[in-house]
This record gives sequence, C-alpha cells and structure tokens, in this order.
Amino acid sequence: MRPEGYDYDSHSRLAGPLTEPGHGTAYRVRYTALLSREPHRIRAVALMSLAPLVTGLLLVYLVWPTHWVEREAGEQWMVRLDIVMLIAIGLIELFMVVNVASVAHATLVARDPVPVVPEPGTRVAFLTTYVPGKEPLAMVRATLEAAVRVTHTGPVDVWLLDEGDDDSARELCAELGVHHFTRHGVPEWNRDSGTHKARTKHGNYNAWLARHGHAYEFFASVDTDHVPLPGFLERMMGYFRDPDVAFVVGPQVYGNYHNPVTKAAESQQFLFHALIQRAGNRYRAPMFVGTNNVVRIEALLQIGGLQDSVTEDMATGFELHRRRNPRTRNHWRSVYTPDVLAVGEGPASWTDFFTQQMRWSRGTYETLLKQYWKAPFTMPPGRLFSYTLMLVYYPMTAVNWLLGILSCVLFLWFGASGTQVAASVWLMLYSDAAALQVGLYLWNRRHNVSPHEPEGSGGLAGMAMSALSAPIYLKSLGEAVAGRPSRFVVTPKGGDASADRLLTFRIHLAWAALLAVSLAASVVLGHSHAAMRTWAVLATAISLAPVVVWLSTRAADRAPHRPRTRTAATTPTSAGPTATTPLHPDGTEPALAGGGAPAQTPGTTTGEN
Repeated sequence: MRPEGYDYDSHSRLAGPLTEPGHGTAYRVRYTALLSREPHRIRAVALMSLAPLVTGLLLVYLVWPTHWVEREAGEQWMVRLDIVMLIAIGLIELFMVVNVASVAHATLVARDPVPVVPEPGTRVAFLTTYVPGKEPLAMVRATLEAAVRVTHTGPVDVWLLDEGDDDSARELCAELGVHHFTRHGVPEWNRDSGTHKARTKHGNYNAWLARHGHAYEFFASVDTDHVPLPGFLERMMGYFRDPDVAFVVGPQVYGNYHNPVTKAAESQQFLFHALIQRAGNRYRAPMFVGTNNVVRIEALLQIGGLQDSVTEDMATGFELHRRRNPRTRNHWRSVYTPDVLAVGEGPASWTDFFTQQMRWSRGTYETLLKQYWKAPFTMPPGRLFSYTLMLVYYPMTAVNWLLGILSCVLFLWFGASGTQVAASVWLMLYSDAAALQVGLYLWNRRHNVSPHEPEGSGGLAGMAMSALSAPIYLKSLGEAVAGRPSRFVVTPKGGDASADRLLTFRIHLAWAALLAVSLAASVVLGHSHAAMRTWAVLATAISLAPVVVWLSTRAADRAPHRPRTRTAATTPTSAGPTATTPLHPDGTEPALAGGGAPAQTPGTTTGEN
C-alpha cells in the first residue's frame, strides 16, 4: 500500500543501481556530476553565470560614488544617517551576491556517489533513542520494527538508547529482540556539560559508545521519529569500502506531509538536501545530519565522540572533517547519498517549527564562534570554502533582515537615503537580477529528492518559509553573540505537537508593529517615497504571514462538518509504506533568498539625477 501515491521505492534508488567496486586498485568513492545529465549544459551554465553577475552589477550600481546623496552643509546628522543607509544597502546587496553565487557554484559542482555493494561481514549496530514522556512508545515501536527488518550482509544488532530506563521500553525491546541500553542513574554519564552531558542526544550516544562501541565497526542511527526502509544499510554501507569515509548521510523527508506547516518546512529544505549537500560531495565533505546516517566508530572515537552542541551533528561533522585518518594520513571524508532511506516527521505546528529553526541556527552560530577559527589551519582549502558557504547562510539571513528593517525605519522616520539612482536603470537591473535568481532556483527544482512534493512544483512555500524565518535567525544570533546559554530541546513528536497561540508569533508581531508605526510616521512626516514604503509593506506582510496562516487554518479546522486534521506519519515497511504511526524530526537547511526578502535594496531612492 502506498499512501497518496508516494513512490518511496524509486526515491530510495536515486543515486542509481548498486555496482561492484572493481578489482586491482584500492577502492575510492566515485561520483557522477549532476550537470553531466543535463542535455542543455551551455544554457544551464549561462544561467548560473548570469545570476551572480547581474546581482553584482546591481550592487556596484547602487553604491557607485556618483550616486551618493549630497546634503547641505548644515545637515551633518542627516549625512551620518545617509552613510548608515549606504552601508546597509551595500551589505544587503553583497550578501545577496554571496547567496546567489553560492547556489550557482553548488549547481555547477553538485554530484551523486556511485553506489556499490557493501563489503560482507561488517558488524553494525543500529541505534535509535527514546526519551520517556517526550516521545510516544508507539513511535519507538514503529522505528524498531522497521530497524529489525533492515537487511545487511553481516551481523546487525538493533539497540534502543533509553534515557529513562523505562519498563515499557524494556518490554518492547524484549518482544522485538532488540538490545536495551540506558545511562540512567550512572553519574559519570550524566554530567552538567561535555561529552556525557545529561538530557542530550549526544550524551546518550556517547554513553553507549563508551560501553559498547568497541564491539562494532559501524553504527547506523535514525532519530526516534524516522522509520528506516529495508535497504537502509544496503544503500549506505558500500561507500565504507573507501577507508577514509567517516560517515554517510541521507536526505530528510517528512511523512506527515498532509500538515500545511510540515509541507512548507520540507519544501524549505529543498536546496540543502537537493543541492548543497550534493555540492559537498565535490569536496568529500557534505555535512553530518543526525536524522539518518551510518558512522565509522573508529573515526568518531578519534574526536572523543559526538560533540557537545545544541546541534551535535553539525559540530561533529565539522570536527571530523578537520581530522586525518591515522591509517592513511588522508583527511576523513563523508558521503551524501540522495537516496531517501528513512521517512520522518516534520514540525506540525508553528511553535515546533520556530523551535527547530532556532536550534538549527543557534548550532550554526556556535560552530562559527567556537570551531571555525581552527579550520584554516587544519582543513583543506576547498573543504573550508564549502563549509564557509554553508555556515554563513543563517548569519547573513539574520543580518539582512536587521539591515532591511533599519533602512526602512531610517527613511520612513527621518527621510534618510543612501543612494540616488535613475529609476529606469534601477528597475531594469533589479528585475533582471530577481528573474535570474528565481530562474536559478526553479531550474534546480529538477534535482528535488522529496517523494512528497508534486512534480513541477515551484517550491514557493519553501521560499516563503525561508523569508519568514529571518526574524527567528536574528533572535538566535543575538542570543549567541550575547552568550546566553542554549539548551537541547526534545522536539514534541507524534500527536504531542506543541499548540500554537498568539504568543507563538510575538517576534513577528513585534517587527510588524515597528513597521506599521513607521509607515504611519512617514505619512505624518511626508516621507512618501513609493519604493521605500513598498519595502516596508512587504516586510510587514512577511512578519504577519505566519499569523494569518495560523488563523485561517484554525478557522478552517473549526468549520462545521469538517474533521480536524490529525498528525500521522508515513511508515515504510518491507511491503511498502503504510500510514499508521505518529512521527516527528530533526536535521539542517539553506534556501535561495538570503532571508529578509523585502530587504534586498531598501534605502535606494529611485529618481532622475
């Protein structure tokens, strides 16, 4: 049975058929460039070249010295505001150039690994975790039942890492023939910080590693809300024939796809899983994603286990990619396969979505602040370049939003203007740049790995989710810079999704209120430039969008004779997926536009010189 026609079988073989590794020379992972499959390569390369070029021309035109605003001698305070506006305009457009160039670069270098059959006899532990009271036991059952059906050419032991030493979990493990492990009540495995930090995913895994890791060569893992397909190990383990491969990861997709928030959340991750991770294959360093993966235990033990971070997967992958395999003296490598090998659960409410985005962005900031400075001395240049492009997404989006709002406020309240350009030229360059950026995004939709999004879908919901996430990223950035402690939060799963209320949108409502007051002030003060008011209105619309969607969904759910939507997951089994079990997820995502979409060129006064 295939609910709603989702073709998981085909999407579990996107990288192609399994091949033999060959004989005679040492095996290395081989790759196929995505661009090599494109019949109109010249047209594609032209699009990838023109998009960043025209965006760069727009930047140069806006900040060209002859376009700077001139003031009378007695208006020094306005001159200072104009300078702030000019700097804001320059940074916003610079970030946009970086963002578009990043997507174009990823499109050019993206590649898929050539799958090979696994080496027989390798000993694998298949792990998932359980937090009693936070995750439904029915969800754990679905994951474990699927895990014991996973096929492999060697011995596989399935383990449940139980944070609470729950009696029901023990009984479930005994019923299914699954190994049970808990660190509950062991002080050395439940510390306030570090490798064995209490109430964290990495602390749970590291305790298991300390006790049982020596008995296995590899461990495979999925989050509690992710149900593995039977071919999970068959499609991932072959790449470990390459002795320098430290881990293999797959894409994250959401089985509870009927939920509108979940649909948009999966669409938001399109560029990361369909393109950015594939570009990481070019540098042998796609990012570690904790939702579904296989790890070489020897490599993980070399860095002391999973790293202490609110996003332990990103921090762990970054640390591994700085280190060398002591056997070969080569840097550790990783592989991203586009094969969909596990189906999880996405955030089913705005509260959970914002919490997810807050945690992912905060983890990125922690990596930048605590780990990135070590990379120039220990990481190959190409790999450092790839990581830099991935890591700057969240801070650029956050700062873009702040600068865009600042520009709107400075004009609407004070009439400040950073640059004065001809309206016709500005409109031509801006419309061309925007069209090329959207065109590049839509062209890449052909590489989508999601089995849920309809073929030909433009992914507009995902672009919108990226834009309205910018205020969340800014709040997270402020907390990281201020040094406020972060904590690991277990995302509610199954039918326990967090309830939304008006307070959920307090950050967005605060920005909307600021912009609304500023627009009203511009009417009173006579600062009536149409372009600047348009930016402010658009930013206000973005701020209010999640509130409007929430209210409309709530009203629709309360309408008479209409059943309330229930959260259910798509649970793949050996006979095909069946919709039975509640689910809910974790993992990481960049989109095309650099966050505060309405803040791309505020502060530009269009008019004739």
